[in-house]
Amino acid sequence: MPPSLHLAPSPSTKLYRQELHRGVGSFASFAASFSFVSILTTVFQLFGLGFGIGGAAFFWTWPIVFAGQLLVALNFAQLAASWPIAGSIFQWASRLAGTTFGWFTGWVMIVAQTLTVAVAAIAVQAVLPAIWDGFQIVGGPTADPSLASATGAQNAVLLGVILLVITTVFNILSVRIMALATSVGVLIEIVGVVVLVAALMLLPARDASIVFTTEGAGPTDDPYIWAFLASSLMAAYVLVGFDSAGELAEETHAPRKTIPLAIIRAVVVSGLGGALLIIAALVAAPSLSDGSLAGGGIAYVVTERVGPVFGRLLLVAVAVAVFACTLAVQTSGSRMVFSMARERALPFWRTLATVSPRTGTPIATSIVIGVGAALALAVNFGQSAIFAALSSLCIAMLYLAYLGVTVPLLLRRIALRGQTFPPGVDEDGKCLFTLGRWGIPLNVLAVVFQVGMVVNLVWPRAEIYDLTGTTWWLQWSALLFIGATLAVGFFVHRRNHARDGAIQLGHLPATAVPTSVPDDAVAVNA
Repeated sequence: MPPSLHLAPSPSTKLYRQELHRGVGSFASFAASFSFVSILTTVFQLFGLGFGIGGAAFFWTWPIVFAGQLLVALNFAQLAASWPIAGSIFQWASRLAGTTFGWFTGWVMIVAQTLTVAVAAIAVQAVLPAIWDGFQIVGGPTADPSLASATGAQNAVLLGVILLVITTVFNILSVRIMALATSVGVLIEIVGVVVLVAALMLLPARDASIVFTTEGAGPTDDPYIWAFLASSLMAAYVLVGFDSAGELAEETHAPRKTIPLAIIRAVVVSGLGGALLIIAALVAAPSLSDGSLAGGGIAYVVTERVGPVFGRLLLVAVAVAVFACTLAVQTSGSRMVFSMARERALPFWRTLATVSPRTGTPIATSIVIGVGAALALAVNFGQSAIFAALSSLCIAMLYLAYLGVTVPLLLRRIALRGQTFPPGVDEDGKCLFTLGRWGIPLNVLAVVFQVGMVVNLVWPRAEIYDLTGTTWWLQWSALLFIGATLAVGFFVHRRNHARDGAIQLGHLPATAVPTSVPDDAVAVNA
């Protein structure tokens, strides 16, 4: 292990000339992270899950997860300032713990992001049929649109695949178009959250003290703590993806200055907005005990409380947020694949590492992520029970990938106690973002939180992973799938290593002031 967090250049290091177009500004960088989190998409999609298990008191899982993920984001922000490079999770893990460990971290992240794209695309089913019943194509307008039904599940796959085609086209066209679409989507989403919270708060059916009760919780003979832990999965599902700004580092103007703030702002805005949205829904819901809120989620509250016309307008904002979320997740995944392929770390790396000279985007990787997500959706076509398992599975893998960064970062910090990251400055000549002497304690708390959430996420709960109640492989699907992912990854990595040799990362300066590096080049491995 090198004696410092700074990897010294070697004579064999090659320069990677800037191929990805820098079309992402400060707001678009924030939008990339915020869109991945997308509280309108995920809270709308998963509110019923948390409330149905834990009742009104499930709200308190939100600030707990928010605090934990903010700790992770702070550590990521420091890494993003020192190492602003595409494929951030893979690159950070590789530079902290070696390329083999980093490869498996990146591999898990790619699979997780592909599944997350599929889960994000599923959300259109929770919105579009509620806007206009003509969107319920399978079975017709009178068919049951809920994901638990056969017609709803099949329609979700159909609408999701259509959405994936659209987002793939946007990803291919250019980074500027992608960034513009994401930014517009975020603006609409933020306005939608503000309007929705205000509208629901002005139509209260009870006061906010309801969050101190378990009203609406599912019946159980077990102590409430188990329901509370299970209901925390809703918050865990939502508050992820804030690292997406780092994936676009090579397409962002002034990345050392911009990305750390984008990551932190995305978590803070999402945390505050999501908390208000949950409280507003609990306060305004016509009933907490008749099963409608658990079954219909926030969409039920909106249509019942603000009327069909205004309610549909708000749902349009949600639909835009779903589009922006799917687009952001697919973009993030495609850059991860591109970064690993550029290091000759994946099969067909020559094709996957090719950047279109016309659009400045890695077209092949966008298509791969889109097709992979569509295939994940297709598996659900005949089995609606897989939807809940898929949501839990992709988030568990994201948490594992994040641990692949925070654990080696903590070990490196402990080994270098009394030292910090190499000194550097951002593009404005100011000191890079750093946690300073708080680095180790905040890193420890982040790892403890993440380990606890991983255990909570993969725990084989029947109410999360096996809605049929009789399918053992669904109940254990998280552990089985993670094991299979690592096993497949072992053979892929072994084959690539034998054919293309060990991964040799290029030197990445820890400061915005380059030394003997051409203006149009970035010091990474070609």
